[in-house]
Amino acid sequence: MHLKSLHLVNFKNYTEAEIALSPQINCFVGSNGAGKTNILDAVHYLSMCKSYMNVVDRQNIQFEQPFFVVQGDWEKDGDKINIHCAVKTGVKKVFRRNKKEYEKLADHIGQFPAVMISPYDRDLISDGSELRRKWMDGIISQFDRRYLDVIQKYTKVVVQRNALLKNMAEHRLFDRDSMEVWNEQMIILANEIHAKRTKFLEEFIPVFQRHYDAIGTKHEEVHLVYKSQLNDAPLDRLLKEYERKDAYTRFSNAGTHKDDLIFEIKGHPVKKFGSQGQQKSFIIALRLAQYEWLKNHLGVAPVLLLDDIFDKLDHTRVERLMKLVADNFFGQVLVTDTDLQRVKTIFAESELEAKLFLVEEGKVEALIQEAVV
Repeated sequence: MHLKSLHLVNFKNYTEAEIALSPQINCFVGSNGAGKTNILDAVHYLSMCKSYMNVVDRQNIQFEQPFFVVQGDWEKDGDKINIHCAVKTGVKKVFRRNKKEYEKLADHIGQFPAVMISPYDRDLISDGSELRRKWMDGIISQFDRRYLDVIQKYTKVVVQRNALLKNMAEHRLFDRDSMEVWNEQMIILANEIHAKRTKFLEEFIPVFQRHYDAIGTKHEEVHLVYKSQLNDAPLDRLLKEYERKDAYTRFSNAGTHKDDLIFEIKGHPVKKFGSQGQQKSFIIALRLAQYEWLKNHLGVAPVLLLDDIFDKLDHTRVERLMKLVADNFFGQVLVTDTDLQRVKTIFAESELEAKLFLVEEGKVEALIQEAVV
């Protein structure tokens, strides 16, 4: 599977761009702010129906324009497939496969997988638990369509339960029968979410450890700890225990919406005790494990999107990442960088062929069709 061409209209800083891609490695070189990352983000749109950088669709429309279009021609299993995404201010997002609109965007998730490695990934370590839950759920949802549906239903149930708690507090009453209606639904959905997250991590953690050992500079004990209230007690009991606190705070204090992933190195949180190098290795290992997990479960190699990582990683880590590329671990790769000579040197040392593009102020020009040597 690979993306053959990408067409952008009014997308971020691109008035219009048509990009013919190599099925192997594609390098986009330009100064900061030229629009390199926006190209990768457009591919992410075609994969996940949303931006990697900014999930508010209308904020990705070019300034003073009413709409944007991101369109891509894919080749998968010998078939040519056109994916069309259009966002217009005040109108529902349109997503089409071969001119046929999806009834639900969830039906597209997992069909054309992509994995991004970006400087923004450090937020997975530094930000709150919601981002880590979304990251984990995003991986599982690409393989398990039902899981995405369950997550969405669970979120709606929690919203309704919180609204009931707020209403009861305002009227100074506690309607246990009404609360039980939401509790019953919440328990069923939370149990399924917890079971699938647990199963996913049992498979994922060994893959992550292996990639950390390969990318890191030395062997270190790293781990992902699944922190969930449901690890310690069934949700029906937890809801009873938190009943008084829920009524006081007007919020559901127990459930899988409180889950977290704790990133550890040598038994301590990476966020507090990991060096910059260890944190970089941790994030890259997470993304590589994500790539391998999706590749194995979906039966296709995701598109790998490498955003400005040559500038952020030391030579050893870049060398090891390029070895994976050279060993054909990855399928199609899109890379951005600010330094043309650095890109040429890295790929020459790895003996890899790449298609090179120059990006300047929202314009993309293919510089070299042959090997970069």
